[in-house]
Amino acid sequence: MPAIRVHDKNFDVYLSEFEIQQRIKEMADAINKDYKGKKVYFIAILNGSFMFAADMFKCLTVESEICFIKLVSYKGLKSSGDVATTIGLDEDLHQKHVIILEDIIDTGKTMHYFLPKLFHQQPASLKIAALLHKAEMTQYDIPIDYTGFVIPNKFVVGYGLDYDGLGRNYRDIYQLAD
Repeated sequence: MPAIRVHDKNFDVYLSEFEIQQRIKEMADAINKDYKGKKVYFIAILNGSFMFAADMFKCLTVESEICFIKLVSYKGLKSSGDVATTIGLDEDLHQKHVIILEDIIDTGKTMHYFLPKLFHQQPASLKIAALLHKAEMTQYDIPIDYTGFVIPNKFVVGYGLDYDGLGRNYRDIYQLAD
């Protein structure tokens, strides 16, 4: 598979569309098993998780609802250090089974900021499904219940992930070339 160029950077294929779809199916199978007979409310974190959320939803057999919220912490190749909510959650989560769909967890700051807001609503359960986890970057103790791939600390684009707004449309995930 060929490399791509986004803005001024070169990226090499890291995870193929096939690998991504296979892993999402496995994650969905685990959720279907864990929540059999229950209704699950999914919260997808925009912008990056839109492809992951759509593909996950196609594989779910449990009764499910979904909403999208927007939390922003990145500018360019680096985290800004701040988390801003630009589209909020207006759903009452009291006694609901909630699963957050996140494209990538690196430092964990976004979830560290967001989880207390959800726990305050007293959901019946609250879990996280992350497609990607940069474990060596994690600074906060964030429980990831369903993990797609643990990846090294390299910047990635594609499959919903971007570099300054571009690169989300690729079916594969690419990592910054050396």
